[in-house]
This record gives sequence, C-alpha cells and structure tokens, in this order.
Amino acid sequence: MQTIGVLGGMSWESTQSYYRALNEGVKHALGGLHSAKIAMVSVDFAEIEALQKQGDWETAGKILAEAAYNIERAGADFLLLATNTMHKVAPAIEHAISIPLLHIADATAEQLRKDGITRVGLLGTRFTMEQDFYKARLRDTFGIEVVVPEEEQREMVHRIIFDELCQGKINDDSREHYLKVIASLHQQGAQAVILGCTEIALLVEQAHTAVPLYDTTALHASGAVERALNN
Repeated sequence: MQTIGVLGGMSWESTQSYYRALNEGVKHALGGLHSAKIAMVSVDFAEIEALQKQGDWETAGKILAEAAYNIERAGADFLLLATNTMHKVAPAIEHAISIPLLHIADATAEQLRKDGITRVGLLGTRFTMEQDFYKARLRDTFGIEVVVPEEEQREMVHRIIFDELCQGKINDDSREHYLKVIASLHQQGAQAVILGCTEIALLVEQAHTAVPLYDTTALHASGAVERALNN
C-alpha cells in the first residue's frame, strides 16, 4: 500500500471527511483492521483565507508548497490537496515536489465522462465559480461544458461556505437556498451538478435532490484509495 499525502485544513471540517473517506475506502477494499497509510500536514485556514481575500495567491502558494514538500519528506507517495479552491495554486505546489499531485478536478471529470455528462453545473467558492483555473481544466482537458449560478446566487453560495460550513454550522434554510440554485442550474441544461467545494457535501446530499450530484471529496478520496492499493 502506498502512503497518501494529504494537505488539509482548508477547512478542517472537510479535511476530516477526507480522513474518514480514505480509511473507510481502504477498509472496504482490504477488510479486517486495515486502514490507510496517510502523511498529513494541516494549515491554519485563517491565514490562507486572508490571503484569498487580498488576492495574494503567490504567498498562499508558497505556504502550501512548503507544506507539500514536508508531506513528501514524511514519506507520501503522492499528494491530495484537500480543497477545490486552492487548486488555483496547484502549479506552485507541483513545482515544489517530486511526487504526483492528484488534481481534484481530474478525479471529478473522469467520473463525469464515464457517466456521459457533457454539461455540468458548478457550485463552490466565488474563486472556483468565477475564475478559470477549475472550469478551464474541465473544458479544455475533458471537453465538459460548465454552467455557474447567477451573480447573486454565487455570492450566497460563497457566503454560506465561509460563514457557516467552514465553521461546522449546518442550516436547513441554507440547504434550501442551495437546492434552489441546483434546480436553476438543471433548468439551464446542466445534466448534473458538481459540489465543487469540499464543505458543500456536509450540507447537501444526493437524497435531497433528483439532480445528480458529484461530491468532489468522495471522488478525490476514492481515486486516491485506488491509486494507493493498485500502485
């Protein structure tokens, strides 16, 4: 079994979902007392979030690149960045390490393509929904068209992530707001919707809507387990 590197803490609420999913995946595959081999570094999200607000992605990238290097030194065979938004600085991280980075958009897109999805809605932080680092990868590498919510909806989705989900607050009213956005994306022709922030799955589950949902955390973790066990 290979050792899975996890760069987390953005937020720790979703990082614990990664830790659980990785261990449950290995246990399901191997049975008994088996668990995942994991090397993890968790950052202080307040520092990263402040840099996001300032638009200082270069400094944020340096912080995460150093953390990734430390994970490699701890014995990881490959790396998961346990967040969608900070894949914006994936090139800086990849430059700092010699082990592979399993990109979260790739894990999601590969499943979308297997399922025949060619037009998908995307929920996430404003950065993920509005900037091109995530959407362009889906479009240019996998040929998947991406639809995002309207501006007012994007602001609401972003606010709930930071003010509630990242702080462990699960609000029924917020879930209803998200479900309305998901329905709106479906009406715009999205065949499915990506939960493109690792915290969103804490609020919205497939049981809440008939629109197919793609949980990036679950897909990312599943891909990591498969790689760790079939190296």
